[in-house]
Amino acid sequence: MNTVVKLETKDVNSISFQDASLDIWDKKYRLVSKTGLPIDKTMDDTYKRVARALADVEREENREHWNERFLWALRRGAIPAGRVTSNAGAQEHKPATSTINCTVSGTIRDSMDDILGKVHEAGLTLKAGCGIGYEFSTLRPRGAYVSGAGAYTSGPLSFMDIYDKMCFTVSSAGGRRGAQMGTFDVGHPDAMEFVRSKREAGRLRQFNLSLLITDEFMAAVRSDADWKLAFPITQKEFDAETMKLDDPAQFIWREWPTTQGYITNDTGLVACKVYKTVPARRMWDVIMTSTYDFAEPGFILIDRVNEMNNNWWCENIRATNPCGEQPLPPYGSCLLGSVNLTRFVRNPFTEFAEFDWSEYREVVKIFTRMLDNVVEVNGLPLPQQRDEIMRKRRHGMGFLGLGSTMTLLGMKHGSAE
Repeated sequence: MNTVVKLETKDVNSISFQDASLDIWDKKYRLVSKTGLPIDKTMDDTYKRVARALADVEREENREHWNERFLWALRRGAIPAGRVTSNAGAQEHKPATSTINCTVSGTIRDSMDDILGKVHEAGLTLKAGCGIGYEFSTLRPRGAYVSGAGAYTSGPLSFMDIYDKMCFTVSSAGGRRGAQMGTFDVGHPDAMEFVRSKREAGRLRQFNLSLLITDEFMAAVRSDADWKLAFPITQKEFDAETMKLDDPAQFIWREWPTTQGYITNDTGLVACKVYKTVPARRMWDVIMTSTYDFAEPGFILIDRVNEMNNNWWCENIRATNPCGEQPLPPYGSCLLGSVNLTRFVRNPFTEFAEFDWSEYREVVKIFTRMLDNVVEVNGLPLPQQRDEIMRKRRHGMGFLGLGSTMTLLGMKHGSAE
């Protein structure tokens, strides 16, 4: 009778941290006093600090139980995002910081007062350690007349420069610079200027950029049709004698993030004045060339985002967090975490290698509760942000180490397995 004996191999969890990992922890996530004295002596102390802070959200009689479970999950591959790891349980040393990585600004309305007001809000958000996204195509195009000022506007890109310099100036909490995303509707008259903006040396370097691509635009590209670049006309600007809303050469009707002060129809669409018409495929080629040459702008299928959003009935998404993985509504926030898949491989590099699905499920289960508790200690600076996250309690859990995990299991990339 043959007996199968499992080989004794070094467990993945017993491998010590690399010097680079320890250096990143020390510079980015380790808690130190204002004099530079380390509070977290080891990485496990960081785990203990985070577990304790998030367990203290629980009812008093359950806190020790969840502290033990959270600490176990952190040691077994649960990795909260940077703001959680850096700032949870650190109120005594940095009370004005947040545990939230991702935010989106409120809708920037087309007035100087609101533009500068949103700069102020963004500065407070970045100072707390959060990244932030904004849509800038709500601002009228370059050269449009501003009746209140009796002058012509310099356009949304020039106002983006203000946000860019603000972000560069604000030293974001947690030892990192601020991160921003700027989104822009493909139907805006300045869309091509937005696409080309980073070709200018040193411009908008504190931004990632993404175009909001609509189904209407994609249909125009497929059919090789013309594409109208337009912007809403205000009720004050409308001249009934010279402007005909039913003339498609002058106006088209589109959805818009805000209807305040604009002309709308019975279905809520906004009348947009046509500034120019271009072949959709020519515009497509410019976008693709810029993406190839500069890796920007990103490409957000915004109609699909809103169709797939579980909260479609109570919010309209027009922007994302700085890295683009989390679309959010105005003042929306999201906290993040990842699970390290390599920590669940048993007997790596042997014929007995296997993935511990049971422990993986348990870590995910506990990690879900842990991330939900982060909502309670969010530390967001604006009341609108706190209201949004408390009502909707978004969190995003991903994974990392997939390729390494397959290698540890002896799986060949590209194989059916």
